[in-house]
Amino acid sequence: MKKLYMVGGTMGVGKTTVCQILKKDLPNSVFLDGDWCWDSSPFQVTEETKAMVMGNICCLLNSFLRCTAYENIIFCWVMHEQRIIDAITESLASRDCEIYKLSLVASEECLRERLRRDVESGARTDGVIERSVERIALYDGLDTIKVDTSYKTARQVADEIKAATQK
Repeated sequence: MKKLYMVGGTMGVGKTTVCQILKKDLPNSVFLDGDWCWDSSPFQVTEETKAMVMGNICCLLNSFLRCTAYENIIFCWVMHEQRIIDAITESLASRDCEIYKLSLVASEECLRERLRRDVESGARTDGVIERSVERIALYDGLDTIKVDTSYKTARQVADEIKAATQK
């Protein structure tokens, strides 16, 4: 049976890095970062672009689910609202898969430290710190498995996810 790992979390919590590790660790895996589905310049958040990105994500996830080459589909995106998670899962063409809904979380202090390093290195813009911190509490109310990434390596977090989802 196929497995879909839906990994959410605020910016800077470690989603992409952890998912890249999972992609290598889990057999016959494919990875999709939701940000790739609307990587544009300028970046625009409108009703039209939000609908487009959801369509792009669902189309790709369904393609991966139908493809016999993949057993493990790993998807990450901010997913800070339950309605986003629900809309994606409801659009899946294949019901013959286990779906693991996870939220990576971190303490405010840890998140600020990580993002500050990213800003200083030029990897992110300055405004990301406050936008990300503002979203921390939103993950508490989601119907997801919470995995705390505070002061852990991406390898440790990936191993925790595998332990929580392997049966």
